[in-house]
Amino acid sequence: MKPVEIYTSPLCGFCHAAKRLLSSKGVDFAEVDVLAQPERKAEMVQRANGGRTVPQIFIGDIHVGGCDELHALERAGKLDALLAA
Repeated sequence: MKPVEIYTSPLCGFCHAAKRLLSSKGVDFAEVDVLAQPERKAEMVQRANGGRTVPQIFIGDIHVGGCDELHALERAGKLDALLAA
């Protein structure tokens, strides 16, 4: 399974929803809390091609986007393949 990294904030409902989906699939992920580690926010924006909102989700080297994009991949039946590829 590819490594998954998610930039989050503890106050973000979309972050919690994305983490719930990943957890329900048994996916281990590395979480970067941009409130606890504000110096990592610039890193997130650069990696996400200017994306400033959380969550920002990466599967391997692929920038998935946010919670909506993650759930869209799941609805389309493409998330499992992306995680396994």
